[in-house]
Amino acid sequence: MTADRRTLPTLHDVDTVERSGRQISRATWPVRKFRLGKEPVPDLRGSTTAEERLMMMWTLACDAWAVAGRPIPDYERSNAPIRIVRRANRNDVD
Repeated sequence: MTADRRTLPTLHDVDTVERSGRQISRATWPVRKFRLGKEPVPDLRGSTTAEERLMMMWTLACDAWAVAGRPIPDYERSNAPIRIVRRANRNDVD
């Protein structure tokens, strides 16, 4: 005896059930809405150490170099490419 094709779930049915489950999960996500440019600036100083913040920066730097498809530069700090910009007047304060 062969199975009736109408009783078997299709890929569309499975996808619909999975989509519905994801939609229910998202309904519990915390969401905050802000006007563009009025977003709060996160201050990580109270919840992280300087070392942890440097590790976050290092992860971002590694990701940026990887996305650029370039190797991370490897040179002595004294040979780092820099540009010195001198103030017109030493009494000027930023």
